[in-house]
Amino acid sequence: MSSRKLIVAVAGMPGSGKSLVMKTGIQNGYAVVVMGDEVREETRRRKMEPTPENIGKIMLELRQQEGEAAIAKRCIPKIEAMTNAKVIVDGIRSLSEVEELKNRFAKATLVAVYSSPETRFQRLYNRKRSDDPKNWTVFHERDLRELSVGLGNAIAMAEYIIVNEESLGTAKNAARGILREIERKWTT
Repeated sequence: MSSRKLIVAVAGMPGSGKSLVMKTGIQNGYAVVVMGDEVREETRRRKMEPTPENIGKIMLELRQQEGEAAIAKRCIPKIEAMTNAKVIVDGIRSLSEVEELKNRFAKATLVAVYSSPETRFQRLYNRKRSDDPKNWTVFHERDLRELSVGLGNAIAMAEYIIVNEESLGTAKNAARGILREIERKWTT
């Protein structure tokens, strides 16, 4: 177990605002590992188009073939290779992933970001990333797929939660405050 790095694991449904925590962390000296990037990279390695369906399929296959903590296990070498003492792990999907990180890093904390389905759909629809839903049906299917791997359980067990329904400034202030509180928790 490594006690050297401070890990802030972030869980949230797609479009909830996990990247807001990530960006706030970067401004405060954190490095970032995005778990979804690992799935997108695997999708590209398999020469598949990065659609919501393909990325979801790969995410489920990796967990089935390599275990529920597969994505976290794949990200750990990247985390360990970073020179930063503080790392945000963006995109936790299950308690197995949280446990994998906590077993490897003594100073790991889970933060959840929550936004309503309507708010999240609008954000994703407007973002227009290749794996973002083009309609409500695809959005709902993605939500159900994410929940099927245990994301709801991870959100429910978070030590801190940010409700991201108000202004961007309000959410950034909440993220900044939680990051400071986590740092105090692990440094005192």
